[in-house]
Amino acid sequence: MSLAYAILGFLRKEAMTGYELKNQCFDQTIAHLWRADQAQIYKTLDKLVESGWIACKIETQRDRPHRKVYSITEIGKAELWKWLQCHQPLPTIREPLLIQLFFGAELSNEAIVHLLKQELVAHQKKLADCDQITLPPLEDASTNRDQKMQQLVLELVKQKEQTYINWLRTAIDVVSHQQEA
Repeated sequence: MSLAYAILGFLRKEAMTGYELKNQCFDQTIAHLWRADQAQIYKTLDKLVESGWIACKIETQRDRPHRKVYSITEIGKAELWKWLQCHQPLPTIREPLLIQLFFGAELSNEAIVHLLKQELVAHQKKLADCDQITLPPLEDASTNRDQKMQQLVLELVKQKEQTYINWLRTAIDVVSHQQEA
């Protein structure tokens, strides 16, 4: 249900189309936190309209299909406010690589190291992508409240990625020096 609240959060700032939500918000703003494809976004938008949390206004265009512009309603603002104040349960972590490693004794060291190196590249890329996000430093007195919250989140994501990278390097080293049975 967090996707719905992410959409409400973006619509709280300004009315948008589903396309704008996907491309400007999910792909460019919070891709490091939450991925959503176009179908998920439109399905959730329909549910939010149905629940009365957002409204949809159709804008006609001459040479293009009509645009559906979504905006948050007072009910939606109240629901977002309630959700923002509630503690969320810890997520269930599903890491395919960790399951592979758990049963990895079946594989050769070379095969395991190959998997670990692929994962290392993926996490290094995610960290590099996060490093490209420009937000003012937390210490900057001119930083507004939204930017401070976003920077705090970004810092945690970067620290988690760096920790995972460090663990992968250790795992590669351990497996590389492990005797095969």
